[in-house]
Amino acid sequence: MLEGRSCLVSRRFSRSCQVGSNWDCMSCRIQFDTKGGKHPLEPDNHHEHQQRRKASKLSEQQLDERPDGSCDQANGSEENQEANLIDDGFDVNVSSDDHQQSGDLSDQSDCYCEAGGSMHSDSLVHAIGRDNSISCLIRCSRSDYGSIASLNRSFRSLIRSGELYRLRRQNGVVEHWIYFSCDSLEWVAFDPLCRRWMNLPRMISNECFIVSDKESLAVGTELLVFTRYTIFRYSILTNSWSPGTTMKTPRCLFGSASLGEIAIVAGGSDEQLNILRSAELYNSDTQEWEELPSMHKPRKMCSAVFMDGKFYVIGGIGGTDSKVLTCGEEYDPKTRRWREIPDMAPLRAGGSQGFQMPPSAEAPPLIASVNNELYAADHNNMEVLKFDKVRRLWFTVGRLPERAASMHGWGLAFRACGDSLVVIGGPRAASASFIELNSWVPSEGPPEWNLLDTKRSSSFVHNCAVMGC
Repeated sequence: MLEGRSCLVSRRFSRSCQVGSNWDCMSCRIQFDTKGGKHPLEPDNHHEHQQRRKASKLSEQQLDERPDGSCDQANGSEENQEANLIDDGFDVNVSSDDHQQSGDLSDQSDCYCEAGGSMHSDSLVHAIGRDNSISCLIRCSRSDYGSIASLNRSFRSLIRSGELYRLRRQNGVVEHWIYFSCDSLEWVAFDPLCRRWMNLPRMISNECFIVSDKESLAVGTELLVFTRYTIFRYSILTNSWSPGTTMKTPRCLFGSASLGEIAIVAGGSDEQLNILRSAELYNSDTQEWEELPSMHKPRKMCSAVFMDGKFYVIGGIGGTDSKVLTCGEEYDPKTRRWREIPDMAPLRAGGSQGFQMPPSAEAPPLIASVNNELYAADHNNMEVLKFDKVRRLWFTVGRLPERAASMHGWGLAFRACGDSLVVIGGPRAASASFIELNSWVPSEGPPEWNLLDTKRSSSFVHNCAVMGC
């Protein structure tokens, strides 16, 4: 692909680069000629081209010492190459079930490819130019970005600066990954397209953080984890945790949702346990919070979604007597106004049996929006509900996965993931030590759940968020 220079490329890069093979990178396809014929991108001056190739062979052993890191170390150890991959943002664990689908990422055998052209910071792949290079890269799976970043300094800068993700967003290229935690300090990510698992670095915190109530939110290229007093921010660009920017009014037990690089949090309770009406907007590009107009009603333990370009906060507990709220509120970012919507919250568990759970005992509503339609998980009756926006009522569309057990709604994740709904949970049994990830595409008909994967883990999901970038 890169003319005139012999370069060692690790086979961690899922599209292997071998003489005599084609590298089909979505819209970018470049063929290698193994019979001495002219390469499609070969310079007209064939003699000059051959001279450059001979010169490159003489300097092949110097490639390991290149300061820009443009080639992998030919004699580097497996541990060193693994460290480079992790440093570039990915700790990839490929399960045996999907091993053949995703390729052998642990195979450290190197393959040779004829490469050439100087690796200018503007060109990325000099022979095809910067624009064509980026056109290829934005369509590559971001599971491969760790390997791509290890090719040279230009690729690394493009990914770690966030520029490539901004270009993906501008071109409508989005992959949805699922991030969840079954342990207070450990998070994993799951790529449902490639069915790969990635371990995030372990969070470093104190005992107060471990026992605190936590919310989570994915926005832009960040995962935010909240407690009443602190925010921790994980960036996929650096594969690291750092302190996040504090909200104008610190809170917990709030409703939140994201849309691209912005997110809104609403309600919750403050450090004095007051139930809040206030709301704030977060911009992940600037890492800054902005105060928004307050809701009509104070509420905590509520849920929220973006739908039809507007932000909805639904249900929860509010008022001085901490009553269950059945209404929702709609925020229009264009008019910066809130509108109350009656009967928008799904029925709480126990309601159909003539008794009501104590308000603080049940989880916030398990809701998700797919293609501007609102769904809820009725964990009590193991059913999936859909909201009729015209008649303002909920109706049953099918069943939840059989193993989607919970404790009054706690420990079960119900999320939108692109065009799908995803349920993450496991059986509530003393011997259970695994969770299942099930998905359903609502546009394809009544719920028929597809098992994405299982994972050995506690069956209780503490937090879950879906990142689309």
